[in-house]
Amino acid sequence: MSVIRFDGVGHRFGDELVVDGVDLELTEQRIGIVGANGSGKSTLARMVNGLVTPTTGTVTFDGLDVSRHGREVRRRVGFVFTNADTQIVMPTVREDVAFTLRRHRLDAATAAARVDAVLDRFGLAELADRPAHRLSGGQKQLLALASVLVGRPDLVIADEPTTLLDARNARLIAEHFASLDEQVIVVSHQLELLESFDRVIVMEAGRVVADDVPAVALDAYRALIG
Repeated sequence: MSVIRFDGVGHRFGDELVVDGVDLELTEQRIGIVGANGSGKSTLARMVNGLVTPTTGTVTFDGLDVSRHGREVRRRVGFVFTNADTQIVMPTVREDVAFTLRRHRLDAATAAARVDAVLDRFGLAELADRPAHRLSGGQKQLLALASVLVGRPDLVIADEPTTLLDARNARLIAEHFASLDEQVIVVSHQLELLESFDRVIVMEAGRVVADDVPAVALDAYRALIG
């Protein structure tokens, strides 16, 4: 697994301090981050691939300073947003998955084979030529995940990937995340999604207030909000 380090990391949005003095070393395969709205959890996750830059301190991915090597890090770190519509950029399902491979310089046959394989993996093969924005919410989230994984990242970050989904589709997405071989960081309010993870970090007011195995960390979070 890759090593993600936060050393004295803080971040401000204007005058608001949203992440404050975070020191972490993340090496586990499946890591969850929880916290109330405004706790800094999404900001923390977005720092890993340079979507947000620390105001203070450094974030490194396998020794690469994300602030200085963002492009290189983003080749290895995929990001799945809460609202899949924000990352669907091409007209059809197949084209949207293939778009990720444009920067990989693969020959046409290899690229097509990788696209077909990931579409089949996520049950999207029969929808390959459908307009991407006309899919259901669950199908769009699967498409977003497929479009990230076709690039074969080392790490997948997902920011509340089940929030906008009904219970059935939320469960389906959770099952896919549980089956991934890649290293995963998931920000979620759906605590049951994280119960089988290796580690859970609890954020409150920009700080890490609990960091443990899920049973311990999630109980700490329940006590915090209860």
